[in-house]
Amino acid sequence: MVVAIILAGGLGTRLKPLTDTTPKPLLPISGRPIIEHAILNFRRHGITDILISIGYKADMIRGYFGDGSKFGVKIGYCIEEEPLGTGGAIKTAAADIKGTFVAINGDNLADFDWTAILEEHKKGNAKITLALYPVEDVTKFGIAKLEGKKIVDFIEKPSPDKAPSNLNNAGGYVFEPEALSILPEGKSSIERDCFEKLAKKGVIFSFIHKGQWFPTDDMEKYVFADKNFKPHRGQA
Repeated sequence: MVVAIILAGGLGTRLKPLTDTTPKPLLPISGRPIIEHAILNFRRHGITDILISIGYKADMIRGYFGDGSKFGVKIGYCIEEEPLGTGGAIKTAAADIKGTFVAINGDNLADFDWTAILEEHKKGNAKITLALYPVEDVTKFGIAKLEGKKIVDFIEKPSPDKAPSNLNNAGGYVFEPEALSILPEGKSSIERDCFEKLAKKGVIFSFIHKGQWFPTDDMEKYVFADKNFKPHRGQA
């Protein structure tokens, strides 16, 4: 059974004043909390064992989702007593996971095809597979450099003439647990302390996501996502 981890512990400071009273994962998009869309998408792909890493206003998130039974999944929680960063949060939440697992950044909206991503991951015998998404403005993102399907480097916010591609890290990941051994204990960044280092070893593979992808980490992006994200039929 594949376990999913949702990173949902951030303060959401760029979404104030909305996040003064509501944690970012519970802000509505198309009438549902942001991470509820992700949970329903996991369920569609048969991923029903979910861990949510929470910190800010954790009780509100736990109160809304409970044990997951009303959503047709099983939900557990990993509480960040202090901010651990993306790397520390994933490493802590995955401490008891023995096999392949998936993870997402909870402030992105995407209809990832987890079935296809997991198939590609196994086919490539990868330690990590990252969902990448083509963006129009490479100067705002960390852009992947590829050799075939392998990610060999990330260039942070390159100028258009120096961008190795237009493919951004979309915040959807497949991991083998041993890949996290490169991370230090405590706070760390999954991007800088794991992806950037392992990319040079040729063990990170890519999956090009061709569906929807909307970041929601600031007010402009959140409003745009709310207007343009199209929930799965039967989900709205």
